[in-house]
Amino acid sequence: MRRKKLLFYILLIVSVSKGAALTDSIKLSEFASPSMRWRPVPLWFWNNTEVKEDSLLVQLDSILTKDCYGGCAILPFGKSFGPAYLSKEYFRLYGKVIKAIKQRGAKMSLYDEYGFPSGSMGAINGSGETIFKNNHPGKTIRRLDKVEYATISDTLFHCELNVKGTIMSVVAMEMQTKKIVSLREKLVGNILTWNVPPKGEWKVMAFVCVEDGDPNVNYLSPEAVKLFVQDIHEAYYKNFPEAFGSVITTTFFDEPTMYRAQGRMWTDDFNDKFMFRFGFSPEVLYPALWYDIGPYTAVARNYLFGMRASLYAEGFMKTIDDWAEAHGIISTGHQDQEEVVNPVSVSGDLMLDGKYMGMPGIDKIGGNRPAEDFYKVVSSSANNWDKTYVMSETYGDMGNISIERMYNIAIEQYTKGINQLIPHAVWYNNADVWFLPELSYRNSRYNSLLADFNRFLSRLNYMLARTGRHVADVAMIYPINTLQAGHYFDGPEGFYKGGVNIPDVDYNMVSRMLTDNLGIDFTYIHPEVMDDRCSVDHQRLVMKNKINTESFSVIILPSCRVITLSNMKKIEKAWENGVKVIFTTQLPQQVADGDGTDDDITAIVNRMLVSERNKGYAVFVKNPNDEALRNALMTVNLDVRFSDAEHPFNYIHKVISGSNLYYIGNIDDMVIENKIILRGKLTECTLLDPRTGKIEPAAVSYDNGNSVITLNLAPGQSVFLVENTIFGEVSQMYNTMPFAFNVRCLR
Repeated sequence: MRRKKLLFYILLIVSVSKGAALTDSIKLSEFASPSMRWRPVPLWFWNNTEVKEDSLLVQLDSILTKDCYGGCAILPFGKSFGPAYLSKEYFRLYGKVIKAIKQRGAKMSLYDEYGFPSGSMGAINGSGETIFKNNHPGKTIRRLDKVEYATISDTLFHCELNVKGTIMSVVAMEMQTKKIVSLREKLVGNILTWNVPPKGEWKVMAFVCVEDGDPNVNYLSPEAVKLFVQDIHEAYYKNFPEAFGSVITTTFFDEPTMYRAQGRMWTDDFNDKFMFRFGFSPEVLYPALWYDIGPYTAVARNYLFGMRASLYAEGFMKTIDDWAEAHGIISTGHQDQEEVVNPVSVSGDLMLDGKYMGMPGIDKIGGNRPAEDFYKVVSSSANNWDKTYVMSETYGDMGNISIERMYNIAIEQYTKGINQLIPHAVWYNNADVWFLPELSYRNSRYNSLLADFNRFLSRLNYMLARTGRHVADVAMIYPINTLQAGHYFDGPEGFYKGGVNIPDVDYNMVSRMLTDNLGIDFTYIHPEVMDDRCSVDHQRLVMKNKINTESFSVIILPSCRVITLSNMKKIEKAWENGVKVIFTTQLPQQVADGDGTDDDITAIVNRMLVSERNKGYAVFVKNPNDEALRNALMTVNLDVRFSDAEHPFNYIHKVISGSNLYYIGNIDDMVIENKIILRGKLTECTLLDPRTGKIEPAAVSYDNGNSVITLNLAPGQSVFLVENTIFGEVSQMYNTMPFAFNVRCLR
């Protein structure tokens, strides 16, 4: 209903139902003074000392009252920690925390390890005892080894293979022609007998899955992970069943990774599961894990590394998620080394990992780890698979950074799709802090500032951690097929850094250019989602979900040298219907799977780039930079534009209950004033400052069918711009009682 120049005043409603659904309309009172429900929940290290009940409860009270946190995730840590992990006394103290948390209306996250990474029950950064390995021999991490034998042409090769483990493949490969033949039928026990051909440089290769010695659970095996869940999660549930779904609302795993086992993590039933999924044996493909095997290399690696990524995501993430869902809570956590550009031997497929998490997550720790380049990967994973929450564990091991730096990091995260920040950390024993900062009132750098900061995070959570639809005009293909095609084992970078620095990969650079330099939001599209959830409709590529249905007028292929034919055909169809396609750095030239040929890929690309009907709807930006990308997008009517293109804000646009919400922030080091052009005519709007809680009318004007607002934001300042319809009925927004300042309804 159109309201004419009426004068109203804001009423802060005293209380808001704590159990309100995520689809409830936003209430100004709750924004100004968020309830406990929306406060951040930090990691709480119980570190390197004997935890005592009295001091424990005193510290918890300070966490909830002085620091304004909303609960805790207890992380036992260090060899000197006591009481014994999972002992009767441990659970007694844990129960005391649950009781106190419940009384305060706060919440907990079940941290699933003693130390980290998750999966050993204390062997690393904990007691040093290999508890899981001792409890379940044969269920820890497995590794793929390669044993090679030189041959002499036109002779009988007769040898007992010097291997101990499960033989996954035995082949001979001619090193010049790349011809590969299976020798499985020539193998009797460990004795291989084979007539070497008269011509060629043949090498015999045996690929063996062996026990690595790492104490962590076999992440690729659901059967093994279920044992870990049985030992950990079920132990908590057995002790506190009534707390699950009420006090304990999430479970948190920490830093599993595939860089363990020298980057060659494998599992004994790999071949069986591969054959079940694809209908053929992978044995002749195994040399591609180390070698170029000719034209089929990209396809072979995508089959093998893609399957391994699926086993990892389904083995660990999905197993935990299934258990969490069955027990009324949400699973979250994050991988180690998410900021590695080539994820194949680190997280496998970072987007796919999020498919099997209730709340996809990442961490921002350490001063020199560029996680910010990958926030969009994780938040896009949530968008792709229709998840509401996106988590980031943040600030650990960054030193005593300034509070302004903390604000800037948070603003960047929330404008890039994060909506649950987990502070790292509060330390029970603050005399033995391993990873600064210590984020409690006891740290003199933050003690007078932390409560306000956590209120700021609470307001961000309140506004953004709710059911809604992300709006962006640009889709960018997540180039996992290219990354898998370029990866191989024992690469020169070392397994911790991903093993292989794949040339010409630019997706992280293009991401940064778009969001930080050009002020253009986007969504990564996973190849699986492109096939299964995307269609072409009314000159748009539409990602169809139950909630997060997104619509794109632009598709960027960032250095997608390798791509599936089905993806390429879908992109061609979008292009034929008026969607702009931008290729960067290198054109698609190789097929990622057995469906089609390289010629099919190049033919589609050529049609798009040289067709008479192209009319600029397909362009190749060989050397992507700010200017080149800006020019390529010049003709696109983007959802959000800035009059000063050199100094854009970071932002995210969501539609919640049919109303528009924009979160806009300045993470630059200078004051920025910019005119923002928003596509379409917004209804009456309000500005909400998450740092102060201030609420005021938005001076929105209209120009040529667009909405225009000018914002002046200092460094570390951010604001919500929302349509007033998001607040529900007018009576919920306004009252005759005054509050701080007047609000004038706009036309």
